[in-house]
Amino acid sequence: MARTVTKLADGRELIYFDAGPDAPPRTAVDRRPLDRAAPAAEVRQDPATGAWVTIAAHRQARTYHPPADECPLCPSRDGRLSEIPDADYQVVVFENRFPSLATSPGAVHPGAGAMDGGTTAGGAAGADPLRTARPGDGRCEVVCFTADHDVSFADLDEDRARLVLDAWTDRTAELSALPEVEQVYCFENRGAEIGVTLAHPHGQIYALPFTTPRTARMIEQAGRHREATGRNLFEDLLAAERADGERVVAAGEHWTAFVPFAARWPYEVHLYPNRRVADLTGLTEDERAEFPARYLDLLRRFDALFATPQAPGRTPYISAWHQAPTRDGGELALHLELFTIRRAAGKLKYLAGVESGMDAFVNDIAPETAARRLREALA
Repeated sequence: MARTVTKLADGRELIYFDAGPDAPPRTAVDRRPLDRAAPAAEVRQDPATGAWVTIAAHRQARTYHPPADECPLCPSRDGRLSEIPDADYQVVVFENRFPSLATSPGAVHPGAGAMDGGTTAGGAAGADPLRTARPGDGRCEVVCFTADHDVSFADLDEDRARLVLDAWTDRTAELSALPEVEQVYCFENRGAEIGVTLAHPHGQIYALPFTTPRTARMIEQAGRHREATGRNLFEDLLAAERADGERVVAAGEHWTAFVPFAARWPYEVHLYPNRRVADLTGLTEDERAEFPARYLDLLRRFDALFATPQAPGRTPYISAWHQAPTRDGGELALHLELFTIRRAAGKLKYLAGVESGMDAFVNDIAPETAARRLREALA
């Protein structure tokens, strides 16, 4: 893999990832007249739950559903300048122009002050425990999977999917080393139904200055399981699903995909490496080599779920990598969670009062039924 680092006109970093020994030189210069990026964000702690909430008001100005000929993620060509200066690319990662989190020298952070234990909204450390806030220091990156505007990740070949995995791994390693970062989250949102505002096939990476609530709950539950059994929760969970088999969608030598016993979403699949590792950097070459085929197979099954001859499938989904926090990951195991908000053709699963208000999910489809339909989707 060739890795070329450059800068955009406003100082943001851009990285080209190219596969093979004959990678082209990446010397194109961003010629746009952009002001230097200076975003500012704040994270505030909810005193009732302990969860951190990011306040990023500058994102209201971000690009919203541009026409295809004005897509900022397509290459710069035919006189049109975009976020990618080169006329073509394989995989590109760059700092988001409208980040939820960012470390920017000289940026004014609301309520900024001493970082130990956070600060109050007024800036005095420790003065009011009900108003804990601190600068939203971190990093948000965009990952462009291909220069082709009209395809999806499921349309990629295995070599390109492997290059994306290598890019995710590279960014996990580099971002985890930043002193302000506690967790690296790689994910993809696909489909307008999910809320995607740029149609070009891409994902994102958040380098977070806190551990997310879902991760914290997993680590806490893993601790309880260790105390009760002396074993790792995620190893036991994977072994139980592989032994039962009813909810397994696909399994290989190094990866297993299954619908969880208590799935929250109508169609939800978890993809685990068969050997427990904390994050993407811990995968072996054999595990990396098998991943593209296994992941592409899952995406194509999701697309086939609701497809008809008249309407080829493009199922909206969220694909989320769960990685251990950088400093205190407990016994969390790397895994990918893939789910769609579609429950039937033409019907979406909306988060209504009990889900949105109480975080208590009600699933319309039995996990065993979802697993069977996914196994049969490509038959």
